[in-house]
Amino acid sequence: MNLAALATGLDRGRIDGDPDVEIGSLACNTRDVSAGSLFFCIPGLRADGHDFAAQAVAGGAVALVCERPLALPVSQVVVPGARRAMALMSARFFGDPTRALRVAAVTGTNGKTTTAHLLAEIFAAAGLRPALLGTVVNRIAGVERPTRLTTAESLELQRMFREMVDGGDKSCVMEASSHALALERTTGIAFASVIFTNLSRDHLDFHATLDAYYAAKRSLFLPDEHRRPGAVAVVNAGDEHGRRLIDDCREAYGADLWTFALQGDTPGAKDAVDCAAVDLVLSAEGSTFTLVAPRLGLCSALRIATPARFNVANALAAATAALAMGLPFAAVRTGLAGAAGVPGRVEPVRAGQPFSVLVDYSHTPDSLANVLRAVRPVTAGRLLTVFGCGGDRDRGKRPLMGAVAAELADFAVLTSDNPRGEDPLAIIAEVVAGIAAAEREHVVVEPDRRAAIRLALREARSGDALVIAGKGHETYQILGPETIHFDDREVAAAELAELGFTSAEGRPVAEPSAATRPAGKAGGGSAGEAGGR
Repeated sequence: MNLAALATGLDRGRIDGDPDVEIGSLACNTRDVSAGSLFFCIPGLRADGHDFAAQAVAGGAVALVCERPLALPVSQVVVPGARRAMALMSARFFGDPTRALRVAAVTGTNGKTTTAHLLAEIFAAAGLRPALLGTVVNRIAGVERPTRLTTAESLELQRMFREMVDGGDKSCVMEASSHALALERTTGIAFASVIFTNLSRDHLDFHATLDAYYAAKRSLFLPDEHRRPGAVAVVNAGDEHGRRLIDDCREAYGADLWTFALQGDTPGAKDAVDCAAVDLVLSAEGSTFTLVAPRLGLCSALRIATPARFNVANALAAATAALAMGLPFAAVRTGLAGAAGVPGRVEPVRAGQPFSVLVDYSHTPDSLANVLRAVRPVTAGRLLTVFGCGGDRDRGKRPLMGAVAAELADFAVLTSDNPRGEDPLAIIAEVVAGIAAAEREHVVVEPDRRAAIRLALREARSGDALVIAGKGHETYQILGPETIHFDDREVAAAELAELGFTSAEGRPVAEPSAATRPAGKAGGGSAGEAGGR
């Protein structure tokens, strides 16, 4: 395909040089450049692709897409926004593959991964072989691949969509992160449905304000020339920002706007939603609820294998999207009933111990509160948690996380998450600042995450539940310049084995010794001693 054909329809773009130069591949990283490449000069957060254009040309690039003319001897497409141009040109280069797929995108602070996995199961039950793109795994043409970003760069997205079509996939469910939306990675995708789960504080290190964070999420719902005719918007009316989004979308979508909510989550007249979950029954083994969909005349019981009220909300989001897209209710029932748990989302670690150990990705104040509140009703004994906050990220949520853990757990171990370039003890001190003095006696500081998990497991007694929060499915920990292998599930299993839990029978739990029992309710150094060990 020549450069002029690729550049057709770009906003205020112009071609300097030969418009007929043939393009054989696309690249936005010099490592991917080969003879005949078109190189996109993307201004990044840490580096500017314009500074690497000469290296790209030396490596074989025959044309550039840039935001300012460069003194280099190749054709150049000069545009106001290189990221938007890359998204649109990539879609064209790969033959607009999303027009041959039913693509559903899920966005929100919490619940994206679970909702996406559940909707993929419904697609499969409906005979629409689904691909899946998200935080935990990418699955394309039936083959799973590791994932680096929740939502890949637009160039890589369009390449993967092409592979889906060529590999026989009929649909795709993808997570759409706020970073990806703000950076226009999803531009040019022909969405069949867009789904909003909820919004609470997160990523303010990138977006700066909650309004800017909301605006990024909202952008997914703004109809454009790429949206598939009849595309549906599915929005949680039980969320404050969801209700704001409904008002913002109503005129654009009309009857193609579908709302959902759990019973009791919507105020006043807005109780009239398109799909509601009522009569919830929650247990450690799963959840049942009745789906009421007045638009379709439906009222039927459904079951999911995962516990927690928020997982019912995720299942309802997936069910509403499927029904809004015209899929049969039988596929909804089969898909939800057959869905296994999502890795790192309230995932149990079982070694025969007489207390629950659950690993969860909750790393925001809202998500941590949700999981602790969900586990509390199905716990006969005490509720314990291990948690921390990541470095080089939104510092404002740190005291909020501390307040949530101290308020909702009977015993909390404050530890490191991914400190990255920050001092772990400085992060912990900011978390401790949010904990009320009266709550600090049952909060322990242990900066070493493995030691923190060990401490919490030794504290657990029969009937208790331990939530290890923050990293979920992740298999690494970032400590300064070093990234080490670290999987909360593996560590918990290994530490349980050290305690003698290696079989289905397990062993009796001894009462914590004086060495491991906290002063008051906690053990080790108290939260008032934020210096740690």
